[in-house]
Amino acid sequence: MLALSGTGIGRGIAIGRALVLDAPQHEVPHFQIDVKRIDDEILRFNQAISAVRQELQHLQSNLPPTAPPETGAFIDVHLLMLDDPLISKEPAESIRCEQINAEWALSNHAQTLVAFFDNISDPYLRTKKDDVAQVVGRIMDILTQQPERHPNLSSMEPALTDRIIVARDLSPADAVMLRHRSMAAFVTSLGGPISHTAILARSLGIPAIVGLHGVIDTIRDQDELIVDAASGTVLVSPDERLLKQFELLQARQHEERQALAKVGEKRAATLDDEEMTLLANIELPEDLDALAGSGAAGVGLYRTEFLFMNRTEPPGEEEQYQAYSQIINAVNGPVTIRTLDLGADKQVDGGRDEPKAAMTPALGLRAIRLCLSEPSLFKPQLRAILRAAVHGDVQMMIPMLSSLSELEQSLSLIREVCAELERESAVFKPNIPIGGMIEVPAAAIAADLFAQKLDFLSIGTNDLIQYTLAIDRVDDAVNYLYDPLHPSVLRLVRNIIQAGKAAGIPVSMCGEMAGDPLFTRLLMGLGLRQFSMEPSQLLEIRQQVRQTRLSAVPEWIERILTCTDTNALHGLVDQLNAQECV
Repeated sequence: MLALSGTGIGRGIAIGRALVLDAPQHEVPHFQIDVKRIDDEILRFNQAISAVRQELQHLQSNLPPTAPPETGAFIDVHLLMLDDPLISKEPAESIRCEQINAEWALSNHAQTLVAFFDNISDPYLRTKKDDVAQVVGRIMDILTQQPERHPNLSSMEPALTDRIIVARDLSPADAVMLRHRSMAAFVTSLGGPISHTAILARSLGIPAIVGLHGVIDTIRDQDELIVDAASGTVLVSPDERLLKQFELLQARQHEERQALAKVGEKRAATLDDEEMTLLANIELPEDLDALAGSGAAGVGLYRTEFLFMNRTEPPGEEEQYQAYSQIINAVNGPVTIRTLDLGADKQVDGGRDEPKAAMTPALGLRAIRLCLSEPSLFKPQLRAILRAAVHGDVQMMIPMLSSLSELEQSLSLIREVCAELERESAVFKPNIPIGGMIEVPAAAIAADLFAQKLDFLSIGTNDLIQYTLAIDRVDDAVNYLYDPLHPSVLRLVRNIIQAGKAAGIPVSMCGEMAGDPLFTRLLMGLGLRQFSMEPSQLLEIRQQVRQTRLSAVPEWIERILTCTDTNALHGLVDQLNAQECV
């Protein structure tokens, strides 16, 4: 038997035989073309772009009713990437000017686009480079006359209920195709906890292991596998004893999932009747479909970055107003709109010279720093949010605050925009709550000062943890150090919650920690009452809330906060969660 470890997605167990999908790696040819063939080469390139667009549009229009909303959203992203000039226009210019073949021209510009995503500070957005690779791969398939990404996909049996897909990576298109066949699980060499592959696994409700390097060379077709997503472990060729053990665990999890589906309509209240507010994180209009049945009380984080990406000019005020209004009108509950959180590594305003890539983009000119440095980019968004706010219960959240001067500048600019709208007799809501995303240790330490000037705080654990521990959670070489239970992280989280309580303002959490039931009781014990997460995580968190007697948690919190041994600390949290109806 062989045991392999990667990053587990979910807590499910799958047992079945491996189906290895070894996607071909493109050998990109490089040669000069005769000047007489330039137009033909550009035509060949444009036809490949059109063919991929038609493939994706056909896939989008034929999505089955059972396909998760995230799948359609990922296909939309791929269609948007096809329109990016670095993919669809500039390679043609390189063919004409440099007299090079289409494959080489596309490869050169794709590398530029990948470098852009590599320099984005937000870990989730950085993983979009995988989507670039998949879109470019589709175009390359056609240019190199390899129409099948996975040659054995078309010959697979109709049902894969006992098959575990093993691949380098899975695109949204692959996931849709495999969805029809009800695969049991998948294991990939690439991907991280916030990659599109991981998000698809969560939305499909199947166990997965991602970031398991070299798995494509280790597991053979038809190998018997056990996938344990909770531990991030793949067992290859397990013995009968282990098989029986995991079959029992699998049956128990199936019963738990059936019971979980009934939780959505029930109150998110503890056994001693303490109410929690469970909200959803969204970024595209398509995400709204996922809110149905989740029991979300509203949107705790609406990411606006996608409006600004894959284009040479930023969206205007009216386009943003329409997009925000669509979300607000569709949500039954409050909507918290986060202002732009991108780095300065993209020419989003159409007027700057090509920027120099930051050595450490996560610490560079990004989020509120970028917005304050470029009011012409920030003010249209503020105007659009304030105008759209008349359609519902809207809050505005400022990301990556690190100093009070940034906050004062932001509030001053909001007042300035309100005055402009009033002079224009525009319809807008002037007094919407303004909050800050506390994700920088400096802001977490001084949370009491920020709380005095804001209407709410939101803890962004993804960045807070990586900044506090000085690690990049997407970097495979160091992401094993990413630990939400690090004593420093827990103390910062407690400090932020206490600062909000002392100031009489609400505190929410919108990072991945909020959507992990491992931390739910701990966070409630620390005083958190608002959780915002991916829609697919809401039911499990709701159930954990409903199975907790909050009055019994504080004694555990004291033991956890005073524990200095990492293993013992994790053990205490496990013991807390193991208590039946604490």
